[in-house]
Amino acid sequence: MQRHEWIATIVVTVSAFAGIPGSGSSLLGLQAAAAQDKDSFTAMPLDSGFGRMDLSDPAIPPEQIVQRMAAKESEFQDALDHYTYRRTARVQVLDPDDEKKTLGEYYEVDDVIFDSTGRRTEKAVFAPASTLADAGILMTPSDLHDIQHGYPFVLTKEDVPTYDIKYVGRQKVDEVDCYVFDVSPKTIEKNKRYLDGRIWVDATDLQIVVTNGRMVPDDTRKNHEDLHPPFMTWRAQVDGHYWFPVYTKGEGFLHFGGGYGYMAQDVHIRDTIKYSDYKRFGSTSKIFYGDQEVNNPGPPQNQTPQTPAAPQK
Repeated sequence: MQRHEWIATIVVTVSAFAGIPGSGSSLLGLQAAAAQDKDSFTAMPLDSGFGRMDLSDPAIPPEQIVQRMAAKESEFQDALDHYTYRRTARVQVLDPDDEKKTLGEYYEVDDVIFDSTGRRTEKAVFAPASTLADAGILMTPSDLHDIQHGYPFVLTKEDVPTYDIKYVGRQKVDEVDCYVFDVSPKTIEKNKRYLDGRIWVDATDLQIVVTNGRMVPDDTRKNHEDLHPPFMTWRAQVDGHYWFPVYTKGEGFLHFGGGYGYMAQDVHIRDTIKYSDYKRFGSTSKIFYGDQEVNNPGPPQNQTPQTPAAPQK
C-alpha cells in the first residue's frame, strides 16, 4: 500500500535527523489470527489499589456469576445507548530515552450525542492535526474502533458465547469487592475486535468495574504490522446504578519487526482516554394518570461519578 511507502520515507528523515530507527509500520488494526503466536508488545503492570487474590471457590458457581453479570452488562449497554458524553482521547509516541518527551501525538475531543432524528453520532469538538507521522506511525481504523468501542469494554449476553471465560478468584479493587475473570476470544472472526485480558466484576452489583488487557488481533506480518498497546479501563457509578467508563490508560512498547527498507523498532506508546459529562438523553418510558399521559419532566441533570474503582491518573 502507498501508506507504507510514505511512512518509510518519513522514517528515513526522522532516522537521519533525530536518531530514531525507522518503522514503516502503522499502529493498529488489521485481522490476523496468526499474529497472536508471538509477543508484539511489553505488558502493562497493574496499578495500585488491587488487594490480595482469594483463590478459593466462590459461594455460587462461576457460570451463574457470568450469566448474572452478562445480564447486568446488557442492561448497562442499553442504558449507555441513551446517554450522551464527552470522550477525550490522546495517543502519544514517547521518546525511548525520556518518556516526558513526546515525538508525535494524536489528540481529539468528541461529543457522543444524538442528532435531530435521534440517531447516535459523534461530533468532533477539538481535533488538531495528528503529528504521529513524525514518529513514523499512523492511526488506523482499528485504533479508532478500540478507542470508541474496545476500551470501554462491555460483556453482554450476546457476547458471552464468543469468549472463553475462566474464574480466577476474588479480589478487592480499592474498597470494591470483586470477582475476577480471565477472558479470551474462542475464535477470531474477520473484521472483529476482541478483548484478551482480565475483568473485575463488582460482587454486589455484578457489573464490570475494571478491564485490563489488550484488543486483538494484532498483525505481525512484515510490511503489514499493525500493533496495539495493553490498556486498563476504570469505571465509576455515574447514575447511582450503573458503572460507566471514566478513564482508560494504555501503555507499552510495541515491537515492530522491520521489513523492506526499514529497521526493527520498539515504539513507546501511551493512550489516555477520559469519558465525562454523562447525561441521559430522553426516555423510553411513558407515565399515565388515568387515560391522560403525563409529560416527561425531562432528563436528569448530569451527575458526578461516585467511588471510582481506581483513581484517575
